[in-house]
Amino acid sequence: MELLPLRVEHAAEMARVLGDPVLHEFIGGAPLTAGALRERYARLAAGSPDPAVVWCNWVLRLRGDGPLVGTVQATVTPARDTAELAWVIGTPWQGRGFATEAARALTAWLAQLPVGLLIAHVHPGHHASAAVAAACGFAPTPHLVDGETRWELRPRAARPPRGVGQP
Repeated sequence: MELLPLRVEHAAEMARVLGDPVLHEFIGGAPLTAGALRERYARLAAGSPDPAVVWCNWVLRLRGDGPLVGTVQATVTPARDTAELAWVIGTPWQGRGFATEAARALTAWLAQLPVGLLIAHVHPGHHASAAVAAACGFAPTPHLVDGETRWELRPRAARPPRGVGQP
């Protein structure tokens, strides 16, 4: 799978990917039209209006000329030493490990940044998403946020390359 930076041009195809109302059972809301998704993607691509927050958004494409199958995102807040992750896979592609592959790639990338805490919010009834979080090394906490369980991972501090910052 390829992680491609989110672009407005992805909206039409992603409207089909995210268009199944069943998909929204756990993530909330309703499917957006291609036009509404295009507006949302334009806001996301423009970046956070808060200069202290960085939005990182990708669409997931099956390698080669494959279709888009979902999204993965992180909201990085350096001042709070946190990054919040989320993933969504379209219904036809669920159960094939795509969410785990994408979430692991994002988790590994974020672990290389100076971020001390990775957070994911998972609906308590969404067992597949909980399995993705666990596969990435996250652990559930007793904290509920908007009805979702907060999962956390404290990545190991990235070791500097040999000879850099070492005596």
